[in-house]
Amino acid sequence: MNDEMRRPAAAYVLSLGDDEMILSHRDSEWTGHAPILEEDIAFANIALDEMGHALLWYRLHAELVGEDPEVYPDRLVYQRKPADFRNTPLVEGPKGDWARSILRQFLFDSAELVRLAELGQSTHAPLAAVARKILTEERYHDRHTRAWVRRLGLGTDESRRRMQLALEDLWPFVPDLMAPRPEEEPLVAEGICPPAEVVRMSWEADVIPTLQAAGLRLPAETVPSRFDRFHHTPHLDELLAELQSVARLEPSEAVW
Repeated sequence: MNDEMRRPAAAYVLSLGDDEMILSHRDSEWTGHAPILEEDIAFANIALDEMGHALLWYRLHAELVGEDPEVYPDRLVYQRKPADFRNTPLVEGPKGDWARSILRQFLFDSAELVRLAELGQSTHAPLAAVARKILTEERYHDRHTRAWVRRLGLGTDESRRRMQLALEDLWPFVPDLMAPRPEEEPLVAEGICPPAEVVRMSWEADVIPTLQAAGLRLPAETVPSRFDRFHHTPHLDELLAELQSVARLEPSEAVW
């Protein structure tokens, strides 16, 4: 990769890592609180997977900006302010009830599957290798949460009601999940990342019928093509205050 492409590629990869890191923290909040023991273990493992995926992206980001990939991820997680994070707001909100967390995970994973499959063909070999590695585990995540969407949507009146409320609550955040990142244009031209429109169209073709088959009504608003990815909710401040609390007390001792 030439020097001209390194800065936009690093920004793109950082946003992928931030998505995974923040979602892993939210998923981990279910540890010990999931509705059944089997799911407690499964969702905790998903949270660990997401954290591992974040680390892979952060290490690649470090290489792109000329930092030590073994040390730099700690600084990215523990020393940045909320405004410096590039995650989609979808992943930073409270876990809510089980329906909300499951549906959020499904919406995110289904988009990630499409994006990772495309990134696996990237002209930048290190990025393609990371994408292919993560894709294997994300297929499990998608199957798991997809089954729960059907189970809750087609379950009792109460489970369907909660899923419908979750969909209406989360749907306004979907545009940001689908939106092109600011640095994307030169990367698309070089075959480094896929066009956001390709990801969005494939995602819609899969997710919309899945939600409808689960008995859920799609909100009236359609998914716009652009959104402000750098807008964060107050929930991110709260999350990072907790996540970074120990590092702020003992910055020299904080290790990934």
